[in-house]
This record gives sequence, C-alpha cells and structure tokens, in this order.
Amino acid sequence: MNTELRDILFLDIETIGCTDSYTSLSERLKTQWARKANFLKREESQTDEDLFYNRAGIYAEFGKVIVIAIGKYVETEKGEVGLKIKYFADHNEKKLLQDFKSMLDKMDGNTKLCAHNGKEFDFPFLCRRMLVNGVVPPVLLNQSGRKPWEVTHLDTMDMWKFGDYKHYTSLDLLAAIFEIPSSKGVMDGSQVSEVYYKEKNLIKIAEYCLGDVIAIAQLYLKYKCMGLIDSNNITTS
Repeated sequence: MNTELRDILFLDIETIGCTDSYTSLSERLKTQWARKANFLKREESQTDEDLFYNRAGIYAEFGKVIVIAIGKYVETEKGEVGLKIKYFADHNEKKLLQDFKSMLDKMDGNTKLCAHNGKEFDFPFLCRRMLVNGVVPPVLLNQSGRKPWEVTHLDTMDMWKFGDYKHYTSLDLLAAIFEIPSSKGVMDGSQVSEVYYKEKNLIKIAEYCLGDVIAIAQLYLKYKCMGLIDSNNITTS
C-alpha cells in the first residue's frame, strides 16, 4: 500500500445540543440563542425552543460532541487495502476530546485528517469544543492561521467541488452515485438528538458514525479510481 493512503486518518463526528431542551439553558445563553434563531429559517409555527432542539447541535457554541469515529487504511495479509475503524464515545465531552487528542498526539506528523465537509464542520467544531472544555487543540487538528497551501486537511466534499465554491454535495448522494453501500441503515443524522436524549442509546449513534467513516474512506478510493474495500477487510478495533 502506498504512503499516500497509509498516512490518512478518516474521521466523522456526531453532535447534539448542549442540553436536552431550550428551557434548561441559562438565561444568558437563552438570550444568545434567541439572537441566533432570528437569522435561521423557520416554519411559521416554530418557536426558538423548537429550533434549539432541531438545530443547536450544528453550532459549536450551543452543541457538544458525543462521538468521534475514525478509520485508517491497512494492508491485509493478501496485500489488499483494508480499513481499521474505531470510535470514541462518551457522555462526558471533555473526556471524549481528551482521549481523542491523546490519540492524535501519538500519530506521525505526516498524518492527514480527512472528513466529508470537514473543513467547514468537523475540524473547526472539534477545535472550538476543545477550547470550551479547556483542552488545547493538537497541531494535527488545529491548522488555523496557515496559508492555504500549508493546510494538510483533506475533505471529500471539497475534492468533489473541483473549484466550484457554491456546490454542496452530501456524503449520502456521493455514496449513491459511486455505488458505495449506504451508511444509513441504523438511523440518519436528523435522529441523533432523539436517539441520545430520548432513547439514551449512545452505542447506536457510535455505530451510525462508524458507517459514515467507512463511506468516506470508500469514497476517497473512488476518487483515486480504485476499487471498494471488501466488507471482510473492514475491522473494528
């Protein structure tokens, strides 16, 4: 397996609102959310509280990370490309982020992080939540201030744009057109808050997140005009 593939760490995160309801926020944060909500599209009947439940998880100021899934290419005994996957999941966000940081700190300096829409969402969200929790973002993750050509982060959505900055394409759509098995078997992203706060099922969310990491790794191979990884060569650590 070539060095380019060996040095990539794929990741995906799952986020939720920092609390299960708008009413649980401090008065100070309620005021700030009301200001944010004024700029959000809403249906006529939707209140600030409704918007918080549905949308807070996508904003680092009002959300938190509950799962980080990762994947790395490996070479199988037969010399084929395989994928090793694992996840970090914890109700305690600070512990989750510290554990993830500890892993990144041990990685080779040549490692490149890759996520779908990672440059706009996953990477900055993780850095922001680390700061909120008093965790210093590792150099491998925090590349703010670098010149564009110095940033080593990879982004499968960005790669699909080919310079078209107006274009957004979901991972699910790209998986469909490249005939990559869907990661949406267990649930979909809109159900994460409900599964966490109502079903109390963190493991279900983690398994869903792993599915997205697999899809991203498979998509990257398709961008290189390579074949998909056989499911037998995908292992969980």
